[in-house]
Amino acid sequence: MDTGEVIADHVGVPTVVLFPTCLGDVVARQTVADAAQVLARLGFAVRHPRGATCCGQPAFNSGHDVPARAVARATLHALDDGSVDPILVPSGSCTSMVRLHWRELFHKTDDAEAALRIARRVRELSSFLAEQSSAIAALQPRLTARVAYHDSCHMLRELRIREEPRAVLATIEGVELVELAGGERCCGFGGTFSVRYPEVSVAMADAKLQELEPAGIDLLVSADPGCLMQLGGRLSREGSPVRAVHLATVLAEAIA
Repeated sequence: MDTGEVIADHVGVPTVVLFPTCLGDVVARQTVADAAQVLARLGFAVRHPRGATCCGQPAFNSGHDVPARAVARATLHALDDGSVDPILVPSGSCTSMVRLHWRELFHKTDDAEAALRIARRVRELSSFLAEQSSAIAALQPRLTARVAYHDSCHMLRELRIREEPRAVLATIEGVELVELAGGERCCGFGGTFSVRYPEVSVAMADAKLQELEPAGIDLLVSADPGCLMQLGGRLSREGSPVRAVHLATVLAEAIA
């Protein structure tokens, strides 16, 4: 994807910036494309910031502030473009990093003020889409599926976002949302946690996934690509027919 691309850019059309994150660039490109498609259908011009890569979260979470700052600085400068356009992030964990932790990471540096500017502009994608519920409903989205929603730890416990993605799902005719007992439990990914403690990580994922088949779930939906990589990988390894998909993809399929 050309990071300088603008979709549906017309005079008078509200503009948003879509920050794909490093996972979006590498393993979740379809999620980013689907998010851009949905936003364009809702009437937004979509800008992709050139040079924005990683938010620095993996190194930061491992206690390596210096390399985290070096990585995040390039993204900060790419996002700090002088505009006030909302910066939408299709990842709860990356949103949390930028909104809540960049101020700590860049504290007492030359980029401290820029980090605060970006933090004020950054929005997690599903929370932004929830504010467009009427416009989404006007597109008459339809998709027949029993859906379970997975709350990622960063979205639920740091950003306090729970109802917003469910509100978006509620706009889709034919979607039946099934709340699972373990819906709010961690999937076991945790970035480097899954590498350091693979047996524990897999056990945590499998404990969540064992609820899906008895509930007749068709789609396991989340708004965090890291969780989807973890849970989708286990579903694929076990040969499950359940698809693990981002909320943006569900919405894109429903309004296609």
